[in-house]
Amino acid sequence: METRWQAPSNIALVKYWGKHGMQLPANPSLSFTLKECHTVTSLKAIKGDHGFSISYDGRKKPEFAPKIKDYFLRIKNYCPWITQYQFKIDTVNTFPHSSGIASSASSMAALSACIMDFESMLTGTTVSADKTSFLARLGSGSACRSIKGSAVLWGKHIKTVDSTDLYGVDKTELLHPVFQNFQDTILLVDKGEKVVSSSVGHDLMNGHAFAKARFEQAHENLEMLKNALQEGDLDTFIRITESEALTLHAMMMTSHPYFILMKPKTLSIIEQVWAFRKETGIPLCFTLDAGANVHLLYPREHKEIVEELINNKLAQYCQNSQYICDYIGTGASKC
Repeated sequence: METRWQAPSNIALVKYWGKHGMQLPANPSLSFTLKECHTVTSLKAIKGDHGFSISYDGRKKPEFAPKIKDYFLRIKNYCPWITQYQFKIDTVNTFPHSSGIASSASSMAALSACIMDFESMLTGTTVSADKTSFLARLGSGSACRSIKGSAVLWGKHIKTVDSTDLYGVDKTELLHPVFQNFQDTILLVDKGEKVVSSSVGHDLMNGHAFAKARFEQAHENLEMLKNALQEGDLDTFIRITESEALTLHAMMMTSHPYFILMKPKTLSIIEQVWAFRKETGIPLCFTLDAGANVHLLYPREHKEIVEELINNKLAQYCQNSQYICDYIGTGASKC
């Protein structure tokens, strides 16, 4: 059997930081699904004793093997048929991996889509988006938000009836027209690997002095963000999104041990964004993942003037002046 799927990265607006049990989130999160930043994974299954090989764009990548091994161990109770196959995995990204642009999310989502595609071939059933998201979560928590939908909620939220810790829930229906064509330009401040992995970062929330207040804040922010997305309230969207980004990094800076993943150029970009928004009134805002790179979020109608800002002022802060132009997508697809 052979198959090939692509799955996008996603950018969390309300951040998931901290986990428990088997890849379960300590707080709910809500993300935009991206389009151009994605992983393409080819998977070949051959009948035989279980095992796998992993390559990146045709080159062997043994450093990826431990994460893949853990993934297969976690999913075998839900996909017992995998124990009868050898898997050959080849994967490639359209963006830098391990640099804080959620490459684990897109790669584990793409691999899970391939696994579920094989399961549908063997059982004669259709691919279940919920089970695909469930499996993806077992590889990387945020991967469950990269399967289906333009806006995805993951984690039990006290005011969202269908929310669950087990998989991402498509919340595309929340999006007011102003958000349906949102752009995400990613400024590549630092394309190198992060000094601390997301898995290690999540563990630092255990016993964190501010963890309880942070988890409560996430529930409150998510409810406000849901309302803002439905009502087209850009001011509230900006306030919650930027606050969440800074809170994520504040939690890392107040952990034991502590980390600073932002760079001086990250802060320079943030200050430029604030100055631009104050001067022009254009609803441009930023968010950050667990890294130095900056995501600029804005309605498509302002794309031209934001690109002028980037080329004239912000590109100088990027590594080799590089940035990625992306926008809201819809999830994984067979290719």
